[in-house]
Amino acid sequence: MPGFFCEALLFVHYRQTPCAFPSSIPEQDLFLGWTREADGASLKITLFGLTLSSSWGNGHATPYRAILRALHRLRHRSTFYERDVPYYARHRDLVRCNYCELKLYSAWEDIREQALAEAAESDVVITASYVPEGAVIADELLSLDGPLRVYYDLDTPVTLNQLIEGDLDYVRAGQLSQFDLVLSWTGGEALLALDRDFGVRIARPIFGCVDPDIYWPVLPRPDLRCELSYMGTWAADRQAKLEEMFLRPACLRPASTFLLAGSLYPPEWQCPSNVRRSEHIPPMDHSALYCSSRLTLNLTRETMAASGFCPSGRFFEAAACGAPIVTDWFRGLDSFFKPGKELLVASSAEEVMRAMDLRDADLLRMARRARERTLDEHTGYQRALTLLAAFDAARSADQRKSEMEAA
Repeated sequence: MPGFFCEALLFVHYRQTPCAFPSSIPEQDLFLGWTREADGASLKITLFGLTLSSSWGNGHATPYRAILRALHRLRHRSTFYERDVPYYARHRDLVRCNYCELKLYSAWEDIREQALAEAAESDVVITASYVPEGAVIADELLSLDGPLRVYYDLDTPVTLNQLIEGDLDYVRAGQLSQFDLVLSWTGGEALLALDRDFGVRIARPIFGCVDPDIYWPVLPRPDLRCELSYMGTWAADRQAKLEEMFLRPACLRPASTFLLAGSLYPPEWQCPSNVRRSEHIPPMDHSALYCSSRLTLNLTRETMAASGFCPSGRFFEAAACGAPIVTDWFRGLDSFFKPGKELLVASSAEEVMRAMDLRDADLLRMARRARERTLDEHTGYQRALTLLAAFDAARSADQRKSEMEAA
């Protein structure tokens, strides 16, 4: 029965699971060597990103929110600069932002003087993938001497493939080696390429994550109940998988209800009559979607899968809600979840349907294990600690280089 799993988790499992953000934070986790003064003042982080205010049509906003909220709880201060564009303004779903100062701007020249002054006074400045005029902003940030200068790519394999053809609006190939630290959404081949082909100083992965304050088991909703759900923005290099692993099962199971949520699908695109469509479901309703799904599907873009070690943030969000997951395979998947124990792997419509035919109890056990592992390893808090450790490593490397040059 749709919703059985999350109902059980809501009333039994979730209440027995401690909060993923510890109530007492070990002192060494607060700054990881980055105290600015003897009294332990917090880090000041200035970030230029695609969007924090809207999750519509992108996978950037929700992981940014999870990590920035965790950094705030770890007593660090963040400012997020976001270009105010019409399509995100129309779909703004950040209800409030009490963990980060969000600054919207119309054009870089309008905010340049203020932003650079703030960046110069920061401990860390970050620019990220798909920031409008990001390469111009990067030039300005790279000219600063005080802060640690960081580039974070949430689309690394896509970016590296495109850089082979030429420079991008948000980053140029020659800029990557100038940053003190490059952060990658994926591991695997992308990290090797950053070192081998682009000469970056230090590259570290910051994988997707979940904010367990937002994503957790809730009661299912009748309007979202389904046997299989898929939530994701349309992408050409994911379309073949979507047709095989979602649409074909829907055609073969006309008595079952399927739900497809996501934006940017071509207007001429057709779905079987038993597939419900929703262009955009805001994060506040994501938990309800997952908890109304008997099974939810994860699909990886071919460009990302070719790199490997590329878990989608949706992976962890679904798992945190206690939804059973069936996914395509990519190299490194078993570093994040154990196939057959914490989730199911499929490559065809037939394998997806076999997953749908499993007993409720079997799916519930897998979902429980995946949720437990997610809360232990894949929250915004865990990624914030990884981020701080990467800052520390980059700063230490920079200091060693300065000492060697001085000697």
